[in-house]
Parts: sequence; C-alpha cells; structure tokens
Amino acid sequence: MRESILTIPINEVFEPREGCPICAMRNTVEQHICEYIMGAAMMEPDVREETNALGFCHTHFNCLLRQNNRLSLGLMLNTRLATLRGEIFEKKSIFFTKGAKAKKSSEIEETCFVCSKVDWGVEHMLETVFTMFRENAGFRNLYASQQYICIPHYNMLMSHVPAKLPKNEQKPFIEATDKLMENYIKQLNSDVGEFCDSFDYRNAGKLHREDMEHVRNSIERAIEFLTSRKPEVK
Repeated sequence: MRESILTIPINEVFEPREGCPICAMRNTVEQHICEYIMGAAMMEPDVREETNALGFCHTHFNCLLRQNNRLSLGLMLNTRLATLRGEIFEKKSIFFTKGAKAKKSSEIEETCFVCSKVDWGVEHMLETVFTMFRENAGFRNLYASQQYICIPHYNMLMSHVPAKLPKNEQKPFIEATDKLMENYIKQLNSDVGEFCDSFDYRNAGKLHREDMEHVRNSIERAIEFLTSRKPEVK
C-alpha cells in the first residue's frame, strides 16, 4: 500500500514500537484537539456552544491545564458554569419534577467535548489500521512487532474486528493481537512480582541495580497497561 495522508499518521505511531500504538494514536489526536480549542477556536461560537453543552472530563481538564493558557480555560469554565446555572440549578419550570435537577446534574459527568472529538478521530484512524493490516504485509509485520496493546485498546480492537474485517481475515489479526498480549502480560507480571520480592530482606539492594530499571518502573507500566493512561504520581 502506497503511503498517503491516511497511512502516514498510522505508521508514525506504530514504527517506534514503544508502548501501546493505539494509546499513541489517541494521545496524538487528544493533543491536537486540546491545542485547537485552547487557541483561536476557543472564541468560535460553534465550539463554545459545544463546550458549554458537553464540558470536559477530569482527564481532559488536566490536558487543558497543561496547555498553560489559564485565561482561555477560565473563559470556557465561566460560560460552562453559567450554562449549568441557567439550565439546571436556577431554572424554574413546571416540567422539573422531583429529582429532575439531580438527574440532569448527574448527566454532566457523562459528556466531554474532547472525548467526543478524540473518539471520532481514533475511530477513523482505526479504519485505516484494519485496511493496512489486510492489504500490506509490511504493516502486518510491523503490527506483530509492537511492544504491547493495553487492555482498554485490546478490548476496543476486538470489538471492531467483526465489522472491520471479513470473516476469513479475522483470525490473523486476532492471533497477532493475542500474541502481543500474552507475551507482554507474562513479562509484566514477572516484573511486578520481582518488584514485590525485592522488599524481602534477602534481596536487599537488588532493586537499585542498573539492570533493574524494568522492575523499578513495573508499577507504573502495569497501571498504564490496565488503564491506557500513564499514572501522574510516581
């Protein structure tokens, strides 16, 4: 398959062979979206209308804070809060039955502007991943040589297989993905076990050896493997 505007971003996240490539894909889209809405788009009426309506989840509030543009974030928060005041907490309506405000308030946690855009972007990129796996032997080898796929993205990929691949082409993809999972979780489990064993007095000082970096960072790697997110506290 010839490289194109669709395949280049896919190769860019798979070629390093470091971590979960779908996480890298998600992170790239996420970064672009956060930069976009914290820039000039923040003042575009259609964008502000969506951010006022959907808000942001905790993960993406942190992403926005890392953009170091507190004024833009403050302006969005100000109108988001005003929207919630007007539509829920200060709204007087005969149609607001008992418990209606609490129910509507609980829905606030279920929506996020960035999540919706990232999900859309990743969904379209996965279309290309499956197409490349079907049509490009080189990409199939590249896919099979990845370090791992995290648990959430393994589940995502498997849920897409029936719709994205013909029945007679599903087995190679599933086997390649399962092999990545099997190899990595076995090694990760061993590393975490060795980390725990290092606290035994008989292994005093072992954890600090230069060749034990993979054991020292095993806790963080396990969390990332299980959640698709790097822990913020080490």
